[in-house]
Amino acid sequence: MTARASPELVNSARPSEARPVTALTVRACCVILHDGQVALIHRQRPGGDQYSLPGGLVHADEEVPAALARELNEELGLDVTALPCRPELRWVQDQITTRPGSTAPFRRLHLIHVLPGLPPHARHAMSATEQDAEDYARIVWKRIGQAAHLHLYPAAGAAIETLAGTCGQPAPVLLPPITDQSFRWR
Repeated sequence: MTARASPELVNSARPSEARPVTALTVRACCVILHDGQVALIHRQRPGGDQYSLPGGLVHADEEVPAALARELNEELGLDVTALPCRPELRWVQDQITTRPGSTAPFRRLHLIHVLPGLPPHARHAMSATEQDAEDYARIVWKRIGQAAHLHLYPAAGAAIETLAGTCGQPAPVLLPPITDQSFRWR
């Protein structure tokens, strides 16, 4: 069964009792691993360094794996369809925060995949900068333990650290939510 992103959360009430439909933005992203390191998008911001897992928004008519493959190709030049293994959905993280300059809630559901062993040829063929952003942010490789303690988006550092095998228990599928109390925009 292939997952498909739902553009809306549909209310199950009878039509006469129906409430407005709430839109939910879904972002598919990936922890790409090679030789004990993680690929991250690095941006230097006034509030400090920001590291993001590569990925992007799932379109309403797209299946999640196709959206992730599209985003990794657009951002990194990485063709996951040519790899011996595909990214696997590992974690889900809900985000409800406010962004600087806005009072409206910012809501996003992150579907965090893991690509466990990127072949050396694919790593060397990847772009050194994010290709679909105007700032051409750098792609950096950080050791798993180091990456887990950076200011990450989404805030999945503790889960990523379990991939190093030093934490005993694997991270639960549903990660703690990203809130204004747990995450600071930079």
